[in-house]
Amino acid sequence: MKADALSFVGRSATGFDKVAEVFRAGFAGRSEMGASLVIYQGGRQVVSLHGGVADARTGRRWAPGTLTPVFSCSKGMMSLLLAGLVEEGRLDYDTPVAALWPEFAAEGKGATTVAEAIAHRAGLSAVRDWLTSPEEIADFDGMVARLAAQAPLWEPGTGHAYHAITHGWLTGEIARRAALLPPAEAFARRIAAPLGADIWFGLPDERRDRLAHVRVHPGLTAAWVEEAKKDSVEAPYWPYRAMTFGAALPADLVTEDGGWNAPVLQRAVIPGAGAIASAEALARIWSASVAETDGVRLISPQTAARMTELQSAGPHVFEGPGPFAAWGMGVQLDSEARRYLGPKSFGHDGAGGQCAFADPEAGIGFAFVTNWMEGAGDTRATDIIDELRAAL
Repeated sequence: MKADALSFVGRSATGFDKVAEVFRAGFAGRSEMGASLVIYQGGRQVVSLHGGVADARTGRRWAPGTLTPVFSCSKGMMSLLLAGLVEEGRLDYDTPVAALWPEFAAEGKGATTVAEAIAHRAGLSAVRDWLTSPEEIADFDGMVARLAAQAPLWEPGTGHAYHAITHGWLTGEIARRAALLPPAEAFARRIAAPLGADIWFGLPDERRDRLAHVRVHPGLTAAWVEEAKKDSVEAPYWPYRAMTFGAALPADLVTEDGGWNAPVLQRAVIPGAGAIASAEALARIWSASVAETDGVRLISPQTAARMTELQSAGPHVFEGPGPFAAWGMGVQLDSEARRYLGPKSFGHDGAGGQCAFADPEAGIGFAFVTNWMEGAGDTRATDIIDELRAAL
């Protein structure tokens, strides 16, 4: 399908016309792309747009309810779940993880707090084992046990490095111990169901007909091929290992029928990167974190303020170039690496162009999701956010 043949469907309220124009402009030269943009303001939907193809193999068009893997936007969702448990008094960010999860104390991790664990400071950004199959990644209990038993890669609390996928097994098990429910069930009961949000940690088979097929820009794949040369069984390169666990996952997260295009991972509970959602679901959830949305307010302003206290920023413990992201209690904060609307915004972006966040000052819930993954130089979401800032 040619880019100029793409159709764009949806609506934008008065004052958001230029935001819609920037969304449409993002499809130029990307004939295999599908995407949705949804924005709430003050609990009311003001933008809902979609276009392109959900599956370039068949030409199936993107629809309002199209679902897609949202990768690290998952971390923001789990962080909201933990914030809700904090608000209910079931969890305290300053409590040692081992107070909830005794096995976590192994190998000198006993003093590591919940705040440190969810702000990428636990020293567990990758597993030391060389894994070989996606089935190992899909085993929630198995991965949780590995992390609990593992010696950290650096002394917890003394620095940070992005826990690209392991973050979710930490937050998921903390949530399970605090809520006394499996993490997917706790999230569904406390966040997704009250808002009627189409988001799953473990996609039901009956929803697969709405699922997008993800493709990767060749330039992103080529960049990861170069990164792969730095890692081996004998000499781990931890930033790369954090994405692949050895040979269990493709580093760019998907192949035509592997990675997060494979049912084994789509059905699995992988809270750090495995959520499958619509843009509407993400925007509605983030909206409900800062404004009453369809009668639901997920957390109080006081809890939101606590959740967004800066925990990690600047250079990480492994060498690498900036700009560097910033994190609160699991949520990604406004930084040079990810600009939102302003310094009070919080949310999380995801691999390949996904971005979802809230802004309490403007009462905004925002989500842009796509099945066309790009790497460095991808400004699709950033361009939309910049225009939204101007519109506001």
